[in-house]
Amino acid sequence: MKQREQWTSKIGFVLAAAGSAIGLGAIWKFPYMTGSNGGSVFLLLFILCTVSIGLPILLAEFIIGRRGQHDAVTSLKILAPGRKWYWIGWMGVGTSFILLSFYSVVGGWILSYLYRALFFQLSSSDYGKLFTEIIANPVEVLAGQAVFMLLTVWIVQGGIKGGIERASRWMMPLLFLFFIVLAIRSLTLEGAVEGLRFLFIPDWSYLTGKTFLLALGQAFFSLSVGVTAMMTYASYLPKEERLGQSAWNVSLLNIFISVLAGVVIFPAVFALGHSPSEGPGLIFVILPAIFNEIPFGGFFMIVFFILMLFATLTSSISMLEIGVSTGIGKNLEKRKRVAWMFGILIFVVGIPSALSFGVLSNWKLPGGTFFDFADMLTSRFGLPIGALLISFFAGFLMTKDETADELKTRGAIHSIWKGIVRYLAPLAIIIIFIASFWNG
Repeated sequence: MKQREQWTSKIGFVLAAAGSAIGLGAIWKFPYMTGSNGGSVFLLLFILCTVSIGLPILLAEFIIGRRGQHDAVTSLKILAPGRKWYWIGWMGVGTSFILLSFYSVVGGWILSYLYRALFFQLSSSDYGKLFTEIIANPVEVLAGQAVFMLLTVWIVQGGIKGGIERASRWMMPLLFLFFIVLAIRSLTLEGAVEGLRFLFIPDWSYLTGKTFLLALGQAFFSLSVGVTAMMTYASYLPKEERLGQSAWNVSLLNIFISVLAGVVIFPAVFALGHSPSEGPGLIFVILPAIFNEIPFGGFFMIVFFILMLFATLTSSISMLEIGVSTGIGKNLEKRKRVAWMFGILIFVVGIPSALSFGVLSNWKLPGGTFFDFADMLTSRFGLPIGALLISFFAGFLMTKDETADELKTRGAIHSIWKGIVRYLAPLAIIIIFIASFWNG
């Protein structure tokens, strides 16, 4: 039986963990949430909440995963023998399964746009009509979803070193490079300064309780905590790595990419006379229209959708790895078979979500379509409940000696972190959980 794999370097782990966090949350959701909630005020609150609440929960997952040195289920069994806390791990498997079932549908949409961009079929299009046509076409959405899952499984079945770490090592630097290229192009547009003002000069009239709650939710979910992905990734870390530094690096990279997404999008939005509060369609409807209006727009559109594909893949491989790591246990020879089994099952479960905007659009569940229902199950239940239980586990079930050994510190930093995961983070999660239902 092969020995459990480990990351070959700290940078490999940080890039993979950052890739898990930097997905559609940073590139798709953050810009439209910022645009709809006052720009700079939302950004400031997002950064504050990421550092004060999201980071400590991320660190809690790192501590549990590295301490256990196994998949999430087994690690929790080892750390709390004879108790039922291992169900947090099974909840993570279920949540990641449902999450990837509809996340892969969006990945398929991105592939559809990338295909059209590569063959210059996006120029002079009615992008609103095109988006509606794509998501309603059963053959195209299922084909896109299938190809996206094939890419995800192909990476994960290669293992930690040969699959996930290798893919993250080249996808993440390219993602940063592409983003910087797009940001430079966006900043050279006439009138771009208005977008920068919107993003960086506060309009304090937006400093409300609602904006704070939305920023808190965005910070919490954008770090990919609560689904045991970070716990799983940390289990492959050697004992000498400093978890606090890694958690800071992941959090700062997530903030950096979110801000960079704003720098790419808002100067272009303002320069070309669009509204920053266009909502979820900003990426698929507004941005292609913007690229269509600038010199070399076809090239920059290709770059943008490649970037989107990379960001989406780095998140999807972490979601698949949760189930694969649990499925193989200590038998590493089963990785390929388990990866393909999970990939096929996720694709099948995701079929109703893929068809939600076409042939199954009239089938309604709580929350709306199949796609909306899957989103609701994960974002309103799976993620917050998982994060709440992880906070309690790290805060109360693990001893101070255990957590201090993993953090490699016993001073004030450890005490502050312990207080946050015991009290502040759970309170914030409960507030978000209640507010999500209060606001519908």
